[in-house]
Amino acid sequence: MLAGKCIIIGITGGIAAYKTPDLVSKLVKVGADVHVVMTAAAAKFITPLTLQTISRNPVAVDMFEIPDKWEVKHISLADKADLLAVVPATANIIGKVSAGLADDLLSTVIMATKAPVFFVPAMNVHMYENPVFQSNVKKLVSYGYSFLEPDMGRLACGYEGKGRLPEADVIFDEIEALLKKTTDFAGTTFLITAGPTREYLDPVRFLTNGSTGKMGYAIAGAARGRGARVILVSGPVNIPVPQGVEHIPVLSARDMFDAVKEHYQEADIIVKTAAVADYSPKKRLISKMKKGPGDLELVFERTPDILRFLGENKDKQVLVGFAAETDNLVENAVKKIKTKNLDLIVANDISQPGAGFGTNTNIVKLIYRDGRIEQLDKMAKEEVAHRILDRLAACFKSAGAKPLA
Repeated sequence: MLAGKCIIIGITGGIAAYKTPDLVSKLVKVGADVHVVMTAAAAKFITPLTLQTISRNPVAVDMFEIPDKWEVKHISLADKADLLAVVPATANIIGKVSAGLADDLLSTVIMATKAPVFFVPAMNVHMYENPVFQSNVKKLVSYGYSFLEPDMGRLACGYEGKGRLPEADVIFDEIEALLKKTTDFAGTTFLITAGPTREYLDPVRFLTNGSTGKMGYAIAGAARGRGARVILVSGPVNIPVPQGVEHIPVLSARDMFDAVKEHYQEADIIVKTAAVADYSPKKRLISKMKKGPGDLELVFERTPDILRFLGENKDKQVLVGFAAETDNLVENAVKKIKTKNLDLIVANDISQPGAGFGTNTNIVKLIYRDGRIEQLDKMAKEEVAHRILDRLAACFKSAGAKPLA
């Protein structure tokens, strides 16, 4: 699996750097082309010569080193990578990348690469638990970066707790799994809708819902990270678009319908996570509505049923819907599968703590068109996204889709 793959190993200035050569050796032994990028601080703990001898490639430390042939060092390294793993990753490098800083060779390569980036943190337990650090991790995960949690145990600083670098075999297996995931949707196009819609009453007021787009954006980032082309049609949200995703911003249900109609024939897999308004004011006022003395009555009309349109017009696409319910979850979801011609529906009870709009976690049931129901425990939305993609990968063939049965 790793033979012939170009893996960039970034090493930062932590005591755990002394363990990284073992990982490099394991990667080289299975035929990977390993290139090491070290920070100046990392070179205080372990010499570049050691890594050069083990990797059988020059080790890069200085961004301004004059190369043997003409090339921009950080760009050439970034371009050749199939995966970039930072082992160990200090709080400093994670904070830099989270802030968009690129002031040395490693941070610049991370900024320039389109390959998956994988961080393996190792540090003092209090540094790891620091809310600023944890916020940086969550931010990078939302962008599609991957992390392996450190182990518990006695740390070099004398403390006990989470912060130890995992064993080389564990990191090796994770790298192998990530590289496998980066190829399972290569050549596949996803069309994903996410976020809420806004139905304006006048230039000031509109009707909307509590969707934040987190689940849809997590699926978009995960699919892109696994090699797919991703078209993301999104209502207004306040989260970053995952790297490499084609973003089409929309406002109303009609806007979303028009964008979906324009692109759905390009898609192999369509995932409809958006919380689309079912009704829109029949008349939108040009000027701001003024408060009157009595009650206000408004007339609404149905918005286009985007999911029904897709179910009626799909060819070889796999069509995945979402159902956010407060009552009769399974009954309503199964009905939606049949009426909208879905292959899979992801159903969640938004009244449960840790599920639904605005949370970082979700609790969902995967309901298939053959009636099977798979319950997923409470987990981060990014993990839910990968579980859904794992199920899709098992049924999808590049030559065409087959029903999830």
